[in-house]
Amino acid sequence: MSNHSVAFWGARVFRRQFRTALNERDHGSNREILRSSFMDLVPNDKTVTRTILTNPGYLGPIQTSIMDGQFYPLAGERVAFMEDAFEGMPIELFLGLRNPGSFIPMAVMAQTDADRQRVLAETDLSCLSWLTLIDNIRDLAPDVRITLWRNEDSPLIWGDIARAMAALPDNTPLNGEYALLSSLVSEAGRAEIEALTAERPVPIDADTRLELSRIFETYALPEAIEEELDLPGWNDDIIAAFNELYEQDMDVLQTMSDVRFLKP
Repeated sequence: MSNHSVAFWGARVFRRQFRTALNERDHGSNREILRSSFMDLVPNDKTVTRTILTNPGYLGPIQTSIMDGQFYPLAGERVAFMEDAFEGMPIELFLGLRNPGSFIPMAVMAQTDADRQRVLAETDLSCLSWLTLIDNIRDLAPDVRITLWRNEDSPLIWGDIARAMAALPDNTPLNGEYALLSSLVSEAGRAEIEALTAERPVPIDADTRLELSRIFETYALPEAIEEELDLPGWNDDIIAAFNELYEQDMDVLQTMSDVRFLKP
């Protein structure tokens, strides 16, 4: 990314400064002190035109992933805080949304016993929707541009996600364009990906994308894409119901004029 005037803040920066500041924000810490600590991170190099922060805990710690009857209820306030801390600089938010049928059991079982019992006692899991999260962010940080995609599509649009984050043209080739997809398929699948993309390093045409989808569907490694859902009582009927709700929510999100939605 450095070749494209982009600086990257990874997990270490998030842990050392962003997580601390966001947690302090949650408890009413002084805004100016936090703003100063943030601004120290902004590169002085005038060739850098964009910075990227990535961390799965940005919207809130796992204990708040399901709380107050919704996903990540602190997210809107946290995004608004970042917009305020970097006043005068355009802020964008990129989120891969996961099917609640698999996200909910993962999030619930990652809680402590006490928090798990609280969530199950206080929350109607069937009412959880990503729409509430996105509406919360849009209400509290209306000037932040939001880009979304289905997490399940990530292997097929990995390069598109990176290009969108870095504000690069759609036809910009990237190292590792197909690295995620290749890591999830068999050796035969990797061979087909290499053959297909040798002359088409960027999947800008529909035929290439369709062929990549076929390869993924045909050669995906079960152990790489499947997971065991350990939440007691979470059965196939519940998962099927969430699948339907998830697709409905994704359809709604794609109609929002202020939301960009990436897909294969």
